[in-house]
Amino acid sequence: MGMAQEFKAFAMRGNVVDMAVGIIIGGAFGKIVSSLVNDVIMPPIGALLGDVDFSNLAWEVQAAHGDVAAVTLNYGSFINTVLDFLIVAIAIFMMIKLMNAAKKKEEATPAAPPAPSQEEVLLTEIRDALRSR
Repeated sequence: MGMAQEFKAFAMRGNVVDMAVGIIIGGAFGKIVSSLVNDVIMPPIGALLGDVDFSNLAWEVQAAHGDVAAVTLNYGSFINTVLDFLIVAIAIFMMIKLMNAAKKKEEATPAAPPAPSQEEVLLTEIRDALRSR
């Protein structure tokens, strides 16, 4: 089997395709969460702390001089990123918890007993016919 055929077989397996879809949806979900944190959650927190814009919070390590820009540690952006992560982690946790609960309900439902075989049906009919004589 050639390298191209092996790659095609690998790429077309269900798990790989499912993983690709999950990554794409996860990336889009990450953008939504970033917008939620940056545009909805952080502005009120900043207002409560006295009009602080967290994305602009930084500690200046070295001042700018000449054409060289200042060296800063942008801890405000770090705070936003940590909040992004926490919200995504909580959302994924809740989703997995719901999926596990649904799976448990599905497993708890007993399966219907299998239908009797043709032989059993025939033997039952013979038994009933003998009883009725």
